[in-house]
Amino acid sequence: MIDYKDESEILKKFESLAVHNDPINPDLYSKFDVKRGLRNANGTGVLVGLTRIGDVVGYEMREGEKVAVPGRLVYRGYNVEDLIADAEKNHQFGYEQCAYLLLFGELPSQDQLDRFANYIGEIRNLPPSFTEDMIMKAPSKDIMNKMARCVLASYSYDEDPENRSLGNIIKQSVQLIARFSTFAAYGYQAKRRYYDGESMYIHNPKPELSTAENFLRLIRSNKEFSPLEAQVLDLALIIHAEHGGGNNSSLTVHVVSSADTDTYSSMAAAIGSLKGSRHGGANIRVVEMMDEIKANVKDWGSEQEVSAYLRKIAQKDAFDHSGLIYGMGHAVYTISDPREKLLKAKAKQLAKEKGCMDEFGLYDIIERVAPGIICDVHHSDKKVCANVDLYSGFVYSMLNIPRELFTPIFAISRIAGWSAHRIEEVVSGGRIYRPAYKNVSEERPFVPIAERK
Repeated sequence: MIDYKDESEILKKFESLAVHNDPINPDLYSKFDVKRGLRNANGTGVLVGLTRIGDVVGYEMREGEKVAVPGRLVYRGYNVEDLIADAEKNHQFGYEQCAYLLLFGELPSQDQLDRFANYIGEIRNLPPSFTEDMIMKAPSKDIMNKMARCVLASYSYDEDPENRSLGNIIKQSVQLIARFSTFAAYGYQAKRRYYDGESMYIHNPKPELSTAENFLRLIRSNKEFSPLEAQVLDLALIIHAEHGGGNNSSLTVHVVSSADTDTYSSMAAAIGSLKGSRHGGANIRVVEMMDEIKANVKDWGSEQEVSAYLRKIAQKDAFDHSGLIYGMGHAVYTISDPREKLLKAKAKQLAKEKGCMDEFGLYDIIERVAPGIICDVHHSDKKVCANVDLYSGFVYSMLNIPRELFTPIFAISRIAGWSAHRIEEVVSGGRIYRPAYKNVSEERPFVPIAERK
């Protein structure tokens, strides 16, 4: 057993061993043509699969050259902007329609949508004793970890969890789509009670309310929200629901599902991926960066002052000294991120209602000047645009949503896309993922234990 009096020294020893044994010469990656991060040398993704679910368009290949184009996000062949415009025109919440489309591949009729939304509403409540036994008795400081545990615990409440027929997988997926918002809200309430010393409010979901409306109802003590607040959150859920098969968490679903495991295991793995600061946790980094900018820039409306501080960040002289201006740049989008454009428009509308136009103006300045600063400081001619994370944290803050729920909101949305990708893998995959890793260590003669120093 470890002597905990000496634990810090032991941990330092473990760390030194890892640092000594695990580094790999960067030149070897080029020598063996390793596609680090599954990326080609020109920044495009390595093609590892085919999908009919979603498309993320930020560039086109013309005569072997990568040409930047305005960003488009497509679900099952339909431009997301059209889905959102149609929902707004008909004064409807759109996330449920979006989930239906991703799962079943076709736009629902009004009757099909009503029945689907009603079914989701009816099963949004958690099973008997689940809240007490699986959430309240084991609260977590991190809501994403709590959600992963809820997903794994759902296996025990499923009468046929190992049934991997397509019909049962769809049933399990719809149940998780319905309950993810409840997992997150109740997990947050448990954290408030046991870690923050605050009051805990456990409200029942209302079947007739949308996912966005129910979530706002469950996290607020008075259960109240404005129509605009619910509309803005609904938009955020729609634009985060799917982003192609190559994003880290959706790829995780494909990889884990290809091993022929159960639905709950694959979805819990996806949550673990999304939690990371390089993926779903990125909006938290934006908000933390904005905290520092707001504290150090006296005139938020001064482009000169804002630019000067952004330059300090890019030069690794401020914030986390990484040189990154968070909320800027994307692996695929180059000229524009369509999600950012849609969310920015709602952010402005919400900022007017909430009296936050000065802060909105600060974000707008950053969006305009940061690309030039990044190119200048890093001596790059790569096109850089604002991504959706620039405004998502700002929007959630205006909705009075605590920061610990920012990434869980992403999961509440993305469970629809993950479910579609799991179904696609089960239907069309057929092979376990098994890429290659080249061993670059040398074989060594074995030393018997009695001869080791």
